[in-house]
Amino acid sequence: MTTAETIRVWLVERTYGDDEQNLIILTYATPDGERTFRKERALTSFTGDRRGTKAALDVSPTNCSSVADPEKREQYAAEAARMAEKHDPDDEI
Repeated sequence: MTTAETIRVWLVERTYGDDEQNLIILTYATPDGERTFRKERALTSFTGDRRGTKAALDVSPTNCSSVADPEKREQYAAEAARMAEKHDPDDEI
């Protein structure tokens, strides 16, 4: 649940790590696309680990980064809106 100390971010992108193929990078963004939260997971954690990937997370703003590129902000905002429309925050994706 979002509180005064947290902000809600939605899953907007999954990529593989550039220098390590066993790493998946989950990018979550605020609905306006202006801030992101990055979470790294080992690929093996998706097969034997019961930690699901949630549609949204509530995170501390201090753990988020700003998005400087206007096109990337627009992309993230659109994807966050799509996720919020189709999923509850606790849905596993």
